[in-house]
Amino acid sequence: MELTVWRTFVTVCRLRSLSAAAVELSHTQSAVSRQIAGLERQLGVPLLERHARGVRPTAAGEVFRRHALATLTEADRTVRAVRDVRDGAFERPLAVGATPSLAAGMVPEAVRALLRQSGSIRWSLPPGLSAQLHHRVTAGDLDLAVVTDAPPGLPHDQRVEQLFLGLDDMVVVLPVGHPRAGRGPVRMQTLADEIWVEDNDGSAALLRGHAARAGVGARIDLTAADLPGKLALVATGHAIALIPGVLTSALRTDATTVALVDPPTRGIYAITPRRDPHPFAAPLLDHLAAAYEASAGRTRRGSRQGTSENDEDPTRS
Repeated sequence: MELTVWRTFVTVCRLRSLSAAAVELSHTQSAVSRQIAGLERQLGVPLLERHARGVRPTAAGEVFRRHALATLTEADRTVRAVRDVRDGAFERPLAVGATPSLAAGMVPEAVRALLRQSGSIRWSLPPGLSAQLHHRVTAGDLDLAVVTDAPPGLPHDQRVEQLFLGLDDMVVVLPVGHPRAGRGPVRMQTLADEIWVEDNDGSAALLRGHAARAGVGARIDLTAADLPGKLALVATGHAIALIPGVLTSALRTDATTVALVDPPTRGIYAITPRRDPHPFAAPLLDHLAAAYEASAGRTRRGSRQGTSENDEDPTRS
């Protein structure tokens, strides 16, 4: 498969139009149609569906679009790196991986502090789940990754250095108009009748474990494809969800959080390869530790706000 065809498909998805993509790419519309048709034949599945206002990716097409976009981004970065070598301006980029919740706030804060201290550095922030990021560190694709020990946990691997940054209290995210908003910390028993949404097995395992310890169940009736989808379902009132406390500062404005009594926790770690560490990995670790402390402090302050259930009912122990 040629990357030119992948780029055509990604452009069609972004513009939702074959003709608009043809104009942007300086192709004819028939050429764009032939490229898409050829790609569908190679993959053996329809990638686009037509509707009144243009086209949109099918379920398979959306999966291909996400992976194709990541591949094209990396390909463009590779070309730039080779040209830098040619022009005598090569600088090894810093590749930092992070789980979606950590990539939403804590890690960018740490990188910002690093750039202020060290000046301009070429860097990238590919997201992924902890197991995927661990594999990419050991494969040499990432210079550093910020991961968690949420189920199934982190492997013991002599190929990487592992730095424990701290524990992260999980919190419940609610739509802003929810009756429990601003009234935490709450016990899991009070949320037993709620509908929950989850986007990955690790978070779902933490939720089920916390509910089981409280002697209740958790109705995980909805599944989201990713963290933004999970938060969208919460914000629009379809469900509530368990999210990492470090995500609180980056939360969308139509959702809010409430702390749990004796919340489930997960450990946050930075992992780096033992061989050939990036020169800026060590100073970034220091900034990650500082960013964790700032984020944990915000979470602790938030958990103390609002009316607790004990304040509402003094007969509860």
